Formats: sequence, C-alpha cells, structure tokens
Amino acid sequence: MPYKVTPWYRRKRGTQVKTDYACQHTRSIVKHRTERKSSSKSVSQVQAQATEAMAEPAYTIPEFRQRTTEGTEEYQRVATNVSKGLSVIQEEIHRMRMVTKAQVDSLAIQREVKERMTKRTDWLDDIPKMPDFVLALRPHTVWEKTPIKLFCTVQGNPRPVVKWYKGGVPVDPLSAPGKYKIENKYGVHSLIISRCVVSDTAEYSAVATNPHGTATSMATVTVKRPAGGGELCHLGLVPHLTEIHPSKLEISLLDRFSVSFGQEGGAISLTCTMVVVPDLPNVPPIAQWYRDDKLLKPSQLVEMFVGGGVARLTLPHLAKDDEGLYTLRMFTKDGTAEHSAYLFVSDAASTVPGAPGSPMSVKAYDVNADYVLVAWKPPNTVNEAAITGYFVDRCEAGGDTWVQCNDTPVKVCKYPVHGLSVGRSYHFRVRAVNSAGISRPSRKSDKVMALDAAENERLQGKEEGYVTIPGEPTDLHASEVFKSYVVLSWKPPSPRGRAPLWYVIEKCVAGTGAWQRINTAVKLHSPRYPVFDLQDGQKYQFRVYSVNMYGSSEASAPSEPVQKVDEDGVPSAPGQVVATRNTKSSVFVQWEAPKVSKNLIGYYIDGRVVGAKEWFPCNHKPFRHNRFVVHGLTPGESYVFRVQAVNIYGLSDESQESSPIAVEPALGKGVEYATPSAPFGITMLSSDGSSITLAWKSPKHCGGSKVSAYYIDRRDADGLVWKEVNLEAVTERVCTVDNLTEGNFYEFKVQAANMAGVGVPSAPSAPMKCEAWNMEEPGPAYDLSFSEVRSHSLVILWKAPFYTGASAVTGYFVDMAKKGSSEFTTLNEEAVSHRYLQVSGLEEGETYVFRVRAVNTKGVGKASQVSEPVCARALPGTKEIEAGVDEETGDIFLSLEACEICEESKFVWSKNYKPIGDCPRVSVTSKGRTSRLTFTNPDKDDLGKYSVVVTDTDGVSASHTLTEDALNTMLELSHAIRHPVVPLKHGLNYEILEKGHVRFWLQAVKLSPSVSYRFIVNDKEVTSGEGQKISHDVATGVIQMTVDLFTRANEGTYTVQIHDGKAKTQSSLVLVGDVFKAALKEAEFQRKEHIRKQGPHFSEYLYFTVADDCTVMLACKVANVQKDTAFRWYKEEDEIVPETPPNVMSGACALPIPLFSRKDQGIYKAVLSDNRGKDTSTFDISGQVFDDIINAIAQIAGASASELVLQCTPEGIRLQCYMSYYTEEMKTVWKHKESKIASSEKMRIGGTAEMAWMQICDPTDKEKGNYSIEISDGVKTHTRTFDLSGQAYTDAYEEYLRLKAAAFAEKSEYMFICRPNTLHTSSSRRHDSARAPGAF
Repeated sequence: MPYKVTPWYRRKRGTQVKTDYACQHTRSIVKHRTERKSSSKSVSQVQAQATEAMAEPAYTIPEFRQRTTEGTEEYQRVATNVSKGLSVIQEEIHRMRMVTKAQVDSLAIQREVKERMTKRTDWLDDIPKMPDFVLALRPHTVWEKTPIKLFCTVQGNPRPVVKWYKGGVPVDPLSAPGKYKIENKYGVHSLIISRCVVSDTAEYSAVATNPHGTATSMATVTVKRPAGGGELCHLGLVPHLTEIHPSKLEISLLDRFSVSFGQEGGAISLTCTMVVVPDLPNVPPIAQWYRDDKLLKPSQLVEMFVGGGVARLTLPHLAKDDEGLYTLRMFTKDGTAEHSAYLFVSDAASTVPGAPGSPMSVKAYDVNADYVLVAWKPPNTVNEAAITGYFVDRCEAGGDTWVQCNDTPVKVCKYPVHGLSVGRSYHFRVRAVNSAGISRPSRKSDKVMALDAAENERLQGKEEGYVTIPGEPTDLHASEVFKSYVVLSWKPPSPRGRAPLWYVIEKCVAGTGAWQRINTAVKLHSPRYPVFDLQDGQKYQFRVYSVNMYGSSEASAPSEPVQKVDEDGVPSAPGQVVATRNTKSSVFVQWEAPKVSKNLIGYYIDGRVVGAKEWFPCNHKPFRHNRFVVHGLTPGESYVFRVQAVNIYGLSDESQESSPIAVEPALGKGVEYATPSAPFGITMLSSDGSSITLAWKSPKHCGGSKVSAYYIDRRDADGLVWKEVNLEAVTERVCTVDNLTEGNFYEFKVQAANMAGVGVPSAPSAPMKCEAWNMEEPGPAYDLSFSEVRSHSLVILWKAPFYTGASAVTGYFVDMAKKGSSEFTTLNEEAVSHRYLQVSGLEEGETYVFRVRAVNTKGVGKASQVSEPVCARALPGTKEIEAGVDEETGDIFLSLEACEICEESKFVWSKNYKPIGDCPRVSVTSKGRTSRLTFTNPDKDDLGKYSVVVTDTDGVSASHTLTEDALNTMLELSHAIRHPVVPLKHGLNYEILEKGHVRFWLQAVKLSPSVSYRFIVNDKEVTSGEGQKISHDVATGVIQMTVDLFTRANEGTYTVQIHDGKAKTQSSLVLVGDVFKAALKEAEFQRKEHIRKQGPHFSEYLYFTVADDCTVMLACKVANVQKDTAFRWYKEEDEIVPETPPNVMSGACALPIPLFSRKDQGIYKAVLSDNRGKDTSTFDISGQVFDDIINAIAQIAGASASELVLQCTPEGIRLQCYMSYYTEEMKTVWKHKESKIASSEKMRIGGTAEMAWMQICDPTDKEKGNYSIEISDGVKTHTRTFDLSGQAYTDAYEEYLRLKAAAFAEKSEYMFICRPNTLHTSSSRRHDSARAPGAF
C-alpha cells in the first residue's frame, strides 16, 4: 500500500477512518507512525527542532587559516559585493531551468499519452493477460542523504506479483530495517529508499510475474555527493535534480464527491476539487479512477477530465454495471492522495408492470470462429416474481438490429451462442423473464470478433504448406454440462494445413456404436459446439472429424460418456444478519456466508422500514463481501435487513431478518470525545533471546469511544531515546517486540488510541532483560482484574500464560497478601482449572494485593505481576443483578442498575466470566444507569453464572447465578405472559353420531360473547355450509362442527383456533392412518345401521346364554317388526325348525341347544324379513366362542357338582361326581395325591351327561390315597375330593373282590349254559351298575 510521506514536524494528530468498501472515506496513502502522536509544542518550536536535527555538524576553521581583524573586514566587503551579483545570476538561471523543464515535461507527457492511447486494447479485465507495465520506472538522480521513490503501474490477470531487484539482487527490506519500504496498492508498486547514499547508485528493476508470463521495467538511480561542498554552499547554487513531472506536484484534495445515487439510463458526474502546487497549465496532475479496485479507461461510457483544480469522472449512460466503489487516486510529490465513495445505480422503470430488472455484467468468453460463451449476472428481485429464464440477443458491430439467440428462456446465467459469421464482430445483451413479462435489456457487451486463433495463424502462413488432409481432432470433452445443453470442446488437428477447415460431429448412445451426424446443415468452424437435443437420463458419446477441401480426417477418439445433469442449484441462504449503526443516514450490515456456496457471485441486500410490507433493494449489483454499508436511509427511522446469495443459477432463499435498528450515528450526537487515558501494568510474558512478548492493562478511561489501537515504544534501559515498535496499530493488549539484542535490558511504554486520537503514554515499564526462557514450568499469568468487590468478598480474574513451558497449563494457584506485606497466602489448596476465583473471608475496609501462579506437569511457574491494590469495600449504593420476567413481553432478563456511571461507560456482560459479545442467545440493552441482558430462547444451555462490569467507573460490577429451578419458574411465567390462552376443559375430539354424522368438538372453560374461532382442515379454513355445520354455545363453552357425510376425503388434520380478547388457543386432532380408518369404519357402520333400522332389524344381534340346566340358548332381540315379519334359524345354511316357533312380536327370539357338545359347532344365522327389508345376524360357534360356552357350562356344572362317590365294580373301584351336565369338552382334571391322572388301562376316565367318573382297575395298595376332580370354567376351579385310604379302601377293596368273584362265577355259568353273548353281558353289567351293588 503506497504511503504519503509527510515531514514529522508537520504531522497532525491521526483520526480513525472508516474502511468499509461501501463507506465514503478519504484515505491518505501514507500515515507515518509518528502521525499518531500529539505534541504540545508550537509549530515554530517543532520546525526549529527539525532544522537543528537536519543540520550538518558545525565547521571549525583551522588556526593556520584564521585571518586578522583587518583582513576579515576586507574579505567580508568583497564577498558581499560578489554575493549580490551571484544572487542575481543564480535567480535568472533557476527561472530559465524551470521554464525549460516545464516545456520538456509537457511534450513528454503528450507523447506518452499518445503512445498509451495507441496501445490501448479492448480486452476484458477478466480475460487472462500477461503482466504489462502501464507506467514504467523512471531514472532518477538525487543527492546524498535524500529519499527517493521508484514507482510503476502494472496490469495483468491474474494480478501480477512484483519483486524488486537492485543490480540483479532481490531487495530485502529486512536486511536493512528502515532503509527500504515496498508498497503495493491498486496496481501501483513502489520502492522507497530513505536517506540515499552513494552505494545506492545502481540499476533497479521491477519484475512482474503471473501464470501467463513475466514483464520487467528498469531504471537507473544515481546518487551524487556534492564536490567541494563548501563552494557550492557558498555560491548558493541549487543542484539540478530530476525534471518536473506530474508526480512531483503537491496536491491537496478539497471538496470530495460523496455517496451518489443514479438510475439506469441517466448520467452522473463524480467531481473532486484540489489545490495543485505548482499549478502549471501544461503539466496537469495524473489522476486515475478505479471502480471496485479495477482501473477505468476513457471510453464512450466513461469520460475523464483533470485540470483547473478539478478531477471529474462522468458516466453519461448509467447502467447497473456502473454500481460500485469509485476511487480517485492522484499522484503527488510524496506519494498519492485518494478518495473513495460508493455509487448506487437503481433499475429504470419497467415497461411491463411486475417485470424483473435487467441483467448486468454481460461478457463474452471462449471466443471462436462461430461460437462464443455469453455469461451475465442475475438482477435482484425484491417485490417482483421470481425469474424463470433469460433471452440472449446478438447484434453485429455497427448495426442496430438485435437477433434473439435462444427460442426458449435459458435458466442459468450462461449461454453458448453458435452460428456466428467468421470474422465479424458482435455485441450481446440479455433480457430476464418472469411471469409478468420481459425486462429491459442489459447493457450490451464489449465487441468481440468471431475468429479462431488457429485460423489466424493459418492465414499468416505459419502452418505447414504441404499438409492436405488434416489430422483428427484431439482432447474431445464436454466443457459445459447443464440440464438444457452440453458444450463440446476439442483441440484442432496439428498439423492442420493451410486449407480452410471445418468439423463434423457425430453422436451415439453410449455403448451402442450407432453413430449419427449432428451438424448436418451447418459448417462448423470452431472447436466448440453446443448440443441441445439430448434426452434426459441417456448417456451419449461423441466424436469429431476434421474436413477441408482435400478430404476428411479419421474420427477423433470418442469422448467419455456424457449425460445431462440437473442444475447444481442456488446457494443456501446466508446466515445470521447483524445490523449496526454507522452514520445518521447509513447502517452497517454484516452476515454469515451460506453453508453451501456453489460458485458464489455475490450478495443482494434488501431493507424494509419496520412496520411496512414492501422491501427495497439496498444494492443493485451482486456485492462480493460479507459486509455492506446501506446508504440513503431516513435518519431516526428503524429498519430491518435480509440478504440473498447469488450464483449463475439465481438467488438463494432470503436469510432471516436482522433485528430492527434505528438509523443514528454510531457514537451519538453532539458529543465531544477525548483520547484514552494511559495503559498501565506492562508485564513481560515471554522471551526467546531476540524478542520479548509484552502485555498491559486497558486504560481506566476510554475517552468516550472504543479503544481501537495501541502503539508501543522501546528504549535501552541505559538510554534516553525512545524508538517506535509498531508502525501499524496493535488491536490486542499483547505484542511481541522483535529485533532485540540478547542480554540487553529494555524499557517499554504504551499509548492507546480511539476515534479522537492517541492518548498519553504509559509510565515506562521496569527494565526487562532479553534472554531466552527455557524453564519447564509455565510463565506468568497476566491481566489480573477484579470484579464484584464487596465488603467481605471479591472475584479475581486473569489470563493464561503466554509461555506454557514443557507441557500445557493444568491449573492455577492464587496468592493474597495485605497491602504493604510481603507474606502471601495461597487461597486454594488445589489448583483451579478455570481463570477466575471467588475470594471470601475478607476484612471490610482492608486493602489486598494478589498474584497468580500457573501449574503444569513440571511444577509451579513464575508468579504474575502483583495486582493493583484493591480495598474490600462495596461502592456506595451498590446493587446486585436482578432476574425477572417482563410483564408486557414475557422476556426473561437479568438487570443491573449501576450505582455510578459516566457518558463513556459501557456495560460488559459475561457468562462464567467469559465475555458474551454478539451472541444470538441473548441481547443486551442499556438505558441510563440500567442495563438488561435478555434471553432470546432460554433453556438449560443458558444456565450459569452471569456477571456485568461497567467500564470507566471505579469497579461497578455484579454477578448472578441462574439455576435450573429459577429458570423453570421464569419460563412458566414467561409463557403465561407471552401466550395468554383460552383454558380448555376438553381438547378437540370427535364422536360418531347416528346416520354416520361426525361431530368435532371442544369445550372451553369460559367463552365471551365476542369470541371468534376458525376450523382449519388440512391448512384450509372451512365454514358452515353444505355438508358441515359450525356452531358454538357460550353458556357451555362448546365449539363444534358436524360433518354430514364422512368419507376418505376427510382424512387429515383438524384444528380449531380460538381468539377471545387477548387470549388465544388452538387445539388439533390428527385423523390419519389407522385412527382415521377406524373413524371412517364407524361412520360407515352407523350410516348403514341407520338405513338398516328403517326396516325390521336386530336391536341386539345373536348372543348366547346358558340356562341352569346347562342348555345353551342362542338369543337375539328384534325391533320394528310386524305380524307378518318372518324369522328363521339356520345352521351352516340349513334351516332349523325349533319345536316352538319364534314370536317376533315379543321382541326376543331364542334357539335352545340342549346337551351342548362339539357336534354343535358351526355358523348359526337368524334372518328377519318382511316387505320393508331384511336383516341378518350370524353367530359363529367355534374357536374362542366355543370355549366361552364350554366355560359357561362348566361354571354351572361345577357349582352343581356333588362330592365324589365311591362305586365298586367287578373291574375295580370307581369314583363318581354327579352334576347338572357333563361333557368331555369341559376342562376336568383327576388327581391322585396332587398328581395329575392320565387315562390308561389302569386308570380309566370317562363320563355321562349326568356325571364324570374315574375307575381304578385291579386296585392295589399303591392306589390308596386322596383323589380329587377339578372342574375349571376359565375363571374359577371347582374341586371335589375323596380319601381312598384306611377303612374306606379296605371296604371298597373287599367289595371289589366280591363283585369280581360273583361276576366270574356268573360268567362261567353263562358260558356253560349257552354261548357267551358279549352284548348281553355288557348290558347286564350296565344294568347291575345302575343298581349300584357295592356302593358306599
């Protein structure tokens, strides 16, 4: 960056300058370090000191040359006469020299301008260019001990890198600190040599390099030493330096152009007045104009004038392309002077209402014989409909007929134009399209000529003359792939011959080999071709032939498979937008870059007055940076802002809106600001033997504006002269001072600067030795400060050591001592890992000092510098932080009312003693003595200890710990305030009514007569009308909607929104999926039921009961029957005719099923019919239903079961249980001694309809014991027992033997008399059993 060099005795106090790209500002190119310092001495005193400092050492006359008194008088008389004559001659010579120089310089400048104008080209700035010196180095001849500045202007794309050489050796500024200074700004590169010596005589060169080449500019510098310096000084001759050149003029800018606003189609002039010394009519100053750091050149669109004390830039035909930051740079004797301001260009009125603004920055790339790629930037759409595409037009240079290039709008900001005529020049323009219409055309592009570079070489005869048939093209690939087109590119054949060349392109579906020619009707001369008619989802391969008058080449190698792809898409929305105050009519807006940029072009910023609906554009051309100053705002009005990112696919979604901000100056109105007080507490943090790292504490008073910079001076401890350490401002309170001598002691002092200037310096630090630190323990902590000083406690804070030692710092120890005492007490037994400590147990009114020691794995490090003394006493009127909830907004906040404050004070909030800063979770507002920290969306992440410090006071501070319980309590209160609700007894629900109607309803605790409500179904509001009825009852608080016909179309989400005074509420019901299917099924059922009940029908469908005698009854109830209504029973479609015909007029019918068993399973049906209709009821007796019937029978049978009865038979001993009904399907279990008995040859289990039995065949003593039968009905188990042991068993066994013997004798007798009849015997046995012989 070039700097303006000013003699130190003329320098004024420096002022801060806004440096944002869109902010009007004036910058001096050089601000020397000492410009920041103020001086209380008068200008005359300073000039006298400067003259004395610059004077040569006094000359003492030797004794042998000393004259007598008479000789001296004679010498002075003669010298006086001679001096008068020489003075006249000297003045005349000087005047003639100046006139001659002016004439020569004027001729040289005119010649140079003509040469530059003839060399001017129309190439675009974005086209790659090798370096080119627009202004070359000039030779210089200077006297010894004078400074010199070599400068040159270089252009190129990419921007060249310039290196300086002296006699072929690179110039290294670090090799001789302070001697060389290299600067670069806006393409102007400078080498400044201070206090030249004779050895600086050499040939200096500037070498500019970029990827496209190298350029060199050289000049000779001659440094002369006055020969016989005493004679020259005696004659008073002024040595001739360099010729007068515009860069030697002294220029001071006066009236400067401000932020300007224009409109498309209009004109505007940017003017800056100046004072030029000397003001020579034939030597006007050199003025350069830049737009967004790009040098402007005179053209039809840009007019420049400089002279007569005015520099003017005129834009006669404004377009949005002209929007940007304009900079005027004037070359002066001591460097350059600059001024910058932003020009805004808005859209012209659209010819079609609602049409978009015109595109901009239309440029042509990749120019070939009949092909060119046109690109542009999309316009901003604020209140217009979104852009759907663009039309590209072309026009031959010199004509005014525009031809549309594309039939359908292209959706991306690129379009390949082909079919151009070789050798002709073209302009291009673009129009945007949306649903409302077509925009005004953009500014036409620069002229481009359709000519192939390779063809130009052929015309110049540089190709081989003997080549006839050309070679095949190479490197065939797709250079542009979009949804709407694909651009093929290839390299021309080499050699190609002198005959005119064209190309034939073929395509095929990848893998098929079926090649098909594409350009059948067009002779293609360029190695580029756009293909538009490719099918979606299909992959293609291409190949190219070279053709001339002699024939065709072989086909090129096929390309890789190419497939059209969907557009990559617009960027994601930018992040958080923050607006801050700037001036009385502007606001500074910053935002976070989008997470997905996708070849970002820039950003559009929109603004809106708070309370208004319409947005307005803040810029009209995409802005590249993430910060912007919005100008032209109404003072005192409040605005919000949003940002959109831009790429070739269009505009992203809008960012979230910024918080509202009022347009006011950043520092207030009518307030005079002072410089900061002196920093203090300079301490040494580290040293490596050649440098020392320092830290210091902030000034106690900032002077009214934020401290923005620090400047450090140093000196040897045994010296008096202070030397500047940093030429550029240091923003942090830590600085490393380099280039020190190991072993020396140094002292340092620091000054702070703000908007008002640089404050007074601090007191010199203690001497610090520059020696390398190599200890393993950490260095000292620093920046000790205090907060929340009270009568018996305080909080001490510090920063981590700069030097950590052999390992990372693991903790800290804090030591305390009373003021004046050297005995420190360690406050914490174990090292704390955080960098603050709550100190308690202090004596009120006592003064203490503290120090901190850092710890790592190697041990305890150096102690910090002892803190400033602090007295354990609260400031009068000290108040603590209060936590609460705003009664109007419901915001949860922490608030502090300061006991003292000044105009410069600021409230600095911290969480866990870490400054909060700009945090989206909280916002800080201050008014008067009170500051409030408001939580945006408080949750558990906001728990912690909050503290606030009031700057520029005597330590006003406080803290508050926000706990989870307190936060939950405040959240409940906040929610109640922010969202007053209508209390509900019942949320939204539904019920199915008869006829299949569905009623949606909710009930509020209370409703007022002015209540309003809305029913919203699937995001659409519904009202009373055909198909639904909506009503409410204030008395009951019921709001309902009845849907007459509930169908599949009614699936979705139902919401009722209620607004009763300030209270609101809503209740939703989601009827989708299975829940909806169930409701729909029920509604359809009720609808069918309603239809069914119009005729005879079952009021209760078939069900079963079991009578006391265990007869199963299938019963139903009927309704709406007549005498002629028929009733029929069916089982498995077979009609059942009961003994007693059913009587439908009784309202009930039943079918008895006696002796129910498994044979009775099946589907039973009852049919009720007459001339009005028919109704059917079915009952499936199987599965679980069958089991339920058996359990019901078992319940009755089990309750009626008798105790077990012993019955002896010839086969054994039988235990019998009589009951009302028994069937083998009943769940009965026989047990012997708690062991389940399974039916076998030994133990037989059976039963009849009246009883269940178990028979022990051929009993033995093993069968003695307790027997039981268990009858289960699914709920309860009925148990009956019998003890077959002791005398009971003896008697039973004897009876069994008797019956067995009798049966055997009887059997033998029958066998003897007649042939045995098994059937008769069996019957006899059953008959005998019925008689129960042997029963007990």
